[in-house]
Amino acid sequence: MRILVTGGAGFIGSNFVRRTLSGAYEGFEDVRVVIVDKLTYAGTMESLSTVVDDPRLEFVEGDICDASLMARVMKGVSLVVHFAAETHVDRSIDSGADFVATNVVGTQTLLEASLRAGVGKFVLVSTDEVYGSIESGSWVESHPLEPNSPYSASKAAADLLARAFSRTYRFPVSITRCPNNYGPYQFPEKVIPLFVTNLLDGERVPLYGDGLHVREWTHVDDHCRGIALVAWRGRPGEIYNIGGNAELTNRELTRALLDIAGADWSMVRQVEDRPGHDRRYSVDSSKITAELGYRPLTPFAEGLAATARWYADNRSWWEPLKKERAASVAADLGPGADVPAGP
Repeated sequence: MRILVTGGAGFIGSNFVRRTLSGAYEGFEDVRVVIVDKLTYAGTMESLSTVVDDPRLEFVEGDICDASLMARVMKGVSLVVHFAAETHVDRSIDSGADFVATNVVGTQTLLEASLRAGVGKFVLVSTDEVYGSIESGSWVESHPLEPNSPYSASKAAADLLARAFSRTYRFPVSITRCPNNYGPYQFPEKVIPLFVTNLLDGERVPLYGDGLHVREWTHVDDHCRGIALVAWRGRPGEIYNIGGNAELTNRELTRALLDIAGADWSMVRQVEDRPGHDRRYSVDSSKITAELGYRPLTPFAEGLAATARWYADNRSWWEPLKKERAASVAADLGPGADVPAGP
């Protein structure tokens, strides 16, 4: 089976590729993987270093908005797993154009190429942020889409395009929606790797607002296993939430990371809240549990500690990325500006 993985050099996509080629997933035992990745700031070949020489892997550097390229790489593909996206909310607030281009136009381009090539299954990896914010309870898949940031609005648009292809063309599309992910190889502008790496360097961590925003957390291994289940046995035209059952306020998350680092609250800087900051996310994963047998396997405390150890042991991976990001922020906003962070 030949599968196309977009964004396969990014955080979640590279995990999916590494795990797929390791034989971790049912139905993917005899597989060849082609990655298409633009290698923007958040995608790096270092995230694929353990599999880059695998003869079953083909890497194509390119843009998913390039229709002619997508038509070429789609030949012989049975399954598309679409991770490629601009994902950082703060960046989308600063400028939403790249988000619309990649997340909306890129998804449309892929869907068109997949339909024309007769692809047997298309999995769109989406986000719980398309639902908006929920005061209590958890979202089921039928909840209306109420995105509150340019990022989440662009992902909601991609979801609706996928739904339209499913309904109009009877194209076998499934959509997955997951809460915040964490684990190795996550770009250090996201809250967990940013806080961990700051604390490793003796730097304070920036906490938005009152810190009482609530997020559900899923280890990237659990998320990718859920995606593989949907790709293998999920029903076409359906949406599946993939949760992690670990719900914390940002203050609680910060406290846990301080404890791991052996630091106290003096290492925290309260920063102004970002515009339109969603108060709480929580997904109901009972559908994927009942239909496909999914359940998260990584206890949050263990996964968080292991993630912090990975960053401590892999400075050579994240230090260059963080320096480049800091230089970019300084160029845009001036020296000493905060690197935005927050789930």
